[in-house]
Amino acid sequence: MKKAVRIFWRIFFGGFAAVIILILLANFGVFGKMPSLEELENPSILQASEVYADDGTLMGKYYTERGNRSNVKYRDISPHVIDALVATEDERFYSHSGIDFKSTLRAVFTLGKQGGGSTITQQLAKALLEQGSKNKAFRVVEKLKEWIIAIKLERNFTKEEIITLYLNAVPFGDNIYGIRNASRTFFRKNPTA
Repeated sequence: MKKAVRIFWRIFFGGFAAVIILILLANFGVFGKMPSLEELENPSILQASEVYADDGTLMGKYYTERGNRSNVKYRDISPHVIDALVATEDERFYSHSGIDFKSTLRAVFTLGKQGGGSTITQQLAKALLEQGSKNKAFRVVEKLKEWIIAIKLERNFTKEEIITLYLNAVPFGDNIYGIRNASRTFFRKNPTA
């Protein structure tokens, strides 16, 4: 073999081995604590305490800065919301196992100009881990952690449970967390409408 070909294959396999080692190190918590399977099954998403009057009207809420959320069950979410989420965020949601390599490669090769590569499950992992560093080196490590958590979520939850957890966990802007609060704030309706 020519010297250039040998160098290419050494760089290729060296890079591949480095990525595998980084993933293993991230999985074992070298780059920060990884949630256990039990913590993933029972996420401690902060919720607001709601106070209701005798007639059932909401009188007020008590919450911390990131805790203004009220959980909703899958059956109480409009199918239009679910269809819109899948269509805009992750069109192959029902066919991948947490990581959509086609979208990831598109995002890498176009530098994100044609859309990101994160799946709904990865975005949920990011919300659960409370990640989002602006430093590119830290963001690479965070992305590896998101991949690991996304795969664990896909192995242990149904697609319905993942969508429900996502819609209850993500911010919708203006310090509004969860689909129930977002639909009440922006549309003055419950998510079932």
